[in-house]
Amino acid sequence: MALSEKFIVLPFKKNRGAVVPGEMRQASSAAAAEKIATAMAPRHIGVAAYSVQVDEESGDMTSPKLIIGFGEVADLNAA
Repeated sequence: MALSEKFIVLPFKKNRGAVVPGEMRQASSAAAAEKIATAMAPRHIGVAAYSVQVDEESGDMTSPKLIIGFGEVADLNAA
């Protein structure tokens, strides 16, 4: 199992009263993820940038670490 660090940005939206993640965007670095999240923040109820560990074979993502967050975001570790 080969793990690599990836950077993702998630916008959040309301769905039936709950805060849920929208479409994930990848970023090339932590700084790029922070820049994307900052630019998206005014258009969403919440936006967060994370670093995650990705299993290169299965594509599974684990160990999300928050880089920056704006507004209402859900806890990815609780899932």
